[in-house]
Order: sequence, then structure tokens, then C-alpha cells
Amino acid sequence: MKLFKAAPAVLGLAILGAAFSPNAKADENNHKTIVTFSAPVEIPPVYITGMRVLPAGTYVFKLTTSQSNRHIVQIFNKEENRIIATVLAIPNYRLTPKGKTVITFNEGIAGAPQPIRAWFYPGANWGEEFVYPKTRAVELAKVTNAPVPAHQSELQVAVAKPEEPAVVAVLQQAPVMAVKPTGETVELAQVIQS
Repeated sequence: MKLFKAAPAVLGLAILGAAFSPNAKADENNHKTIVTFSAPVEIPPVYITGMRVLPAGTYVFKLTTSQSNRHIVQIFNKEENRIIATVLAIPNYRLTPKGKTVITFNEGIAGAPQPIRAWFYPGANWGEEFVYPKTRAVELAKVTNAPVPAHQSELQVAVAKPEEPAVVAVLQQAPVMAVKPTGETVELAQVIQS
């Protein structure tokens, strides 16, 4: 009989222990987010060859574990068995967090897929603002009439495996700047509050 009386207490402690274990917060650490787009959207590189534009559908966004202070986002297919893109991002702050995922877009060219600007995890003040290659950032800055984060590296934008360690290593070292609508390149801190 004592065994039956102790079982609920033991079960309760086990559930409490699981709730506070490091693995219980895995989604908060990598900010795993399932996103469904109703229309095609443009993503920055590095992406699988031919995937500069994500077709309408469901995708999974996750932060990678980075040894540097860089924010690296990986975009997976719905099943999470294929990485579609590995993207460099910078912190983006907002005053009021929302209780749901928020994706913002840069204004694009009429009739073309909207380029993703930032991704915010539910309840977080800090999000991930995507960094585009300099040539594309100049185009976006002119269209949006706002500064756009840019990187200039020798990185190939379309590859077979965007999750390769070499790709992540280059993104971790790529110099990041901002491009003004005039096309002028400036220090990131001059135009974007971090």
C-alpha cells in the first residue's frame, strides 16, 4: 500500500525534474519556429541551388549554436530533414514583444516575392534581422528607402549543402555593414541600433 501512496509523489517529482531540465527548453534556445507562407518569399543566401525564393508552404526556422557572437539562422523544410538555407543575421530589437511569431518583410519590387527582413520568436524583444549580400542590399535599400544590413564575402550564394561547416565558418567571419538608400556603405552602428 505504501508503494501506491508514494507513486503520485514520485511521478510529480519526475515531471517537475523534466520541466526544469536543459532539454525541456530546447525550442527556446534554438527558437525553433514553424512558419507557413501563403505566397513565395525571398530569402538571403546561403541557400540550396535554385531556392532564392521559398515557394508558398511550411518551413522551420532555427538558430544554430554558434561559437562566435554571430546569429546564424537555418531554414528547414517542413519535415526538418533538409536544410534549405543558412543565413547570417544581426540582432533586431523591438519595444513590445508579441505572443506569436512575427516575420517582417522589406518592401520589394511589385510583382516579385517579398524579401524577408526579420524573424521574431514569440515573446522575445530580440529578433533576427537578415543580412543580404551587398549587391542585393543596395537594391533593397533603394526600394525601401531605408538602410539594409549587408555583407560582402567571397561566399557562394547557392550551394548543394548550405549546412556545411565551411559555409557557417565564412558567415561567422563575414564583415557586416549597412547600405543606405543612396548606395553608400556605412558602419552598421551608424544606421541600425543594436
